[in-house]
Amino acid sequence: MKILFVASVYRHLTSFHIPYIQYFQKRGYEVYAAGTGEEDKRNLEKINVTCIDIPFSRSPLNAQNIAAYKKLQQLFMKEHFELVHVHTPVAALLTRAAFRKSSYGKIVYTVHGFHFFVGAPKQNWLIYYPAEKLAVKWTDHLITINEEDFKNAQRLLPREKISFVHGVGVEIAENDFSQQEKQQVRTQLGLSDDVITIAYIAELNDNKNHQFLLNNWREIKESTPQFELLIIGSGDKEKQLKDYVKKEQLTGVHFLGYRRDVPKLLQITDIVALLSYREGLPKSIMEAMVAKIPCVVTNTRGLRDLVKSNENGFVVNHHADSDLIAAFYALREKSQREKMGERAKELVEPFLLNNVLKEYAAIYNQLVKELEK
Repeated sequence: MKILFVASVYRHLTSFHIPYIQYFQKRGYEVYAAGTGEEDKRNLEKINVTCIDIPFSRSPLNAQNIAAYKKLQQLFMKEHFELVHVHTPVAALLTRAAFRKSSYGKIVYTVHGFHFFVGAPKQNWLIYYPAEKLAVKWTDHLITINEEDFKNAQRLLPREKISFVHGVGVEIAENDFSQQEKQQVRTQLGLSDDVITIAYIAELNDNKNHQFLLNNWREIKESTPQFELLIIGSGDKEKQLKDYVKKEQLTGVHFLGYRRDVPKLLQITDIVALLSYREGLPKSIMEAMVAKIPCVVTNTRGLRDLVKSNENGFVVNHHADSDLIAAFYALREKSQREKMGERAKELVEPFLLNNVLKEYAAIYNQLVKELEK
């Protein structure tokens, strides 16, 4: 039996779907993957995944996607899959279109965040909503991971073809760092013992909205001088953000770039911030919750599914500067952070990997049963 996982880039699969790949391997499936990206392709091949390079472009109007579509058609003429599991909008659309004439197999799409949502630009609704309305005709099952997408999905498909699951799953972090190791990390970053660390873990782009925090950082820092901000990630807005910090002479802001040791950095983090305009269900916030770290987030789909104001952090509206400053000020006391951190650990329970795997297994099993009829 064969299953194909598809995403625009292999990194999406290595970042979020290795447990699901291994789930099928343990059950005797031959696992294939389609996407782009050499480094992550090699990582998939190391765990015996057969990789097929498909030249996807994330831009729906890029002519490169014509070549991707043709290559997918050739793949489905050559190989027969019991299940095809698609991810990321453009790759999911092209794969479902190419698979629609297959006489065998089931195709399932996990929506990691529809591009049409409350507050989205009008062009998103004009492009992505009609495209998805067409593609659902070729979809056997649609999986959503937040409440807003679940409701929107019901405008597209019958309820029995839609599932709501708790994201991609997050593992319980092993708290195996000694105080000495934590101190070493702090020393390497130039952080003193009395610092209260805020981590912002996200790609540096417009959507992730670092600027909202930086616009208010001077007042936040003045209210609590112990605050220090770790900006973890890289992206096309890196220079612009660094230039802004330099121009405004903001202190206590550290750009750490892309890091592969985020679990270690979370060990010395007191607060996590994520102020995005658009999210699906961010794993970085789930990882913070597992680590008992309170979060400050914007009132955005996916974020408000995870963070409950005054319970495990604070949810603030976009552009509400005073509310953002007040949220951080409320977390200056260690006792408050610890209380909210304990609540975060309780609220993250449904999102733990073992629980989410069970949700996916039920969907997979149902699709296979339908295939056998």
